[in-house]
Amino acid sequence: EVQLVESEGGLVQAGGSLRLSCAASGFTFDDHAIGWFRQAPGKEREGVSCINNRDSSTYYAPSVKGRFTISSDNAKSTVYLQMNSLRPEDTAVYYCARGSTCYEYTHWGQGTRVTVAS
Repeated sequence: EVQLVESEGGLVQAGGSLRLSCAASGFTFDDHAIGWFRQAPGKEREGVSCINNRDSSTYYAPSVKGRFTISSDNAKSTVYLQMNSLRPEDTAVYYCARGSTCYEYTHWGQGTRVTVAS
């Protein structure tokens, strides 16, 4: 069974940092992409970042580029999202997802809430 478990989010002050993790199991981690998405209240879900474990290529949404860093620990089947210089507009529920590529996803985590206070 495919499982994706996000770490606990939290409350952080604007300008602060937070690292999320996505622990994966039930599939061949190295053969898949893991993406991070977020959904803010009243807004549509948006893609934040993705890493393709086949070739370690990465993608960042323009709104987070230069502030967020995605990384993968294949030995632990875990993907991390390091979020720096957080802004109130980063407040959202963050989800990780598994895909065959960074363009389509089949399995999702349960989500974790991140709140950035101004």
